[in-house]
Amino acid sequence: MRTLLLLAAFSLSACATTAQGVVPREAVCLNLPAGDYCAYDPNRDAKADLATAMEIAKENNQKTLLIMGADWCHDSRALAGHLRKERFTPLIAEFYRLVYVDVAQKNRNIDIANRFGFDNIVGTPTVIILDSDGEVLNRDEAPTWRNAASRSEDDIYDYFERYATQD
Repeated sequence: MRTLLLLAAFSLSACATTAQGVVPREAVCLNLPAGDYCAYDPNRDAKADLATAMEIAKENNQKTLLIMGADWCHDSRALAGHLRKERFTPLIAEFYRLVYVDVAQKNRNIDIANRFGFDNIVGTPTVIILDSDGEVLNRDEAPTWRNAASRSEDDIYDYFERYATQD
């Protein structure tokens, strides 16, 4: 029982700390737990993706949903998996332009976080919601998603639904 508790504690903190001996992305993404999704591609041009998303969001009076995470992080993968579910896709499509940004070991694309007033990435995923003018709507809550894998689907849905209609 003690071993199980230690393993659970380690897995809950895994995305809050730097991963040691990280398994390559390809290996992680081949053996995913049910519901997880690898969305944080280190080969994407994150700045270009964000610029495009923000431009489209402004044109369509939507918000930009900027999720900074990594495929090695079970919380990042779990959140991405939820957002692909049939329940979430209409909400996200109507109200948000979604951008996933790979932060590697919380040392890649940090300039994007800095742009919106975040000094660094303390945990993954970090969920930043921007209004159509690029202002952060959830500054205090953005870095609190490092437990995304343990949040209920209803809690996650309610969170994004609440911000969907907020000005």
